[in-house]
Amino acid sequence: MKCPYCGSKTKVIDSRNASEGIRRRRECLACGQRFTTYERVAPIRLVVVKADGRREEFDRDKLLSGVRKACAKRAVSTEAIEELVGGIEGKLYSRGEREVESRVIGEMVMERLRKLDDVAYVRFASVYRRFADVESLAQEIEDLLERKRGEGEA
Repeated sequence: MKCPYCGSKTKVIDSRNASEGIRRRRECLACGQRFTTYERVAPIRLVVVKADGRREEFDRDKLLSGVRKACAKRAVSTEAIEELVGGIEGKLYSRGEREVESRVIGEMVMERLRKLDDVAYVRFASVYRRFADVESLAQEIEDLLERKRGEGEA
């Protein structure tokens, strides 16, 4: 593999199994920079069925981008975001179905973001659910607070 910094050859320093495939730490033989790569098996093609009936191929990068936007300027690590997206992707493929509704993906993201970061959850929910007014957004926040209180008592 070529170094993303200088384009020279690299060597593998460490390989480990990861939830989404194989994680490899690499080092450039020329500039000495280190970086991580992930290898995963190319799964079946998964098609996302949109609310309006359109179909498009599942795009992990699009999902990752949406979660990153929701987590922007929050104390959420890149690893946590990658793990969240990798978990969702794995769950989608393990269902064994070739099509999945976008609603299912959105609910999976919201479920995991709720556990990861409240603000990121509300940000994602506000875009995903397209709140009609401030009252419906306030109700979602109140529901989140109620769930938090319920978890604290359990």
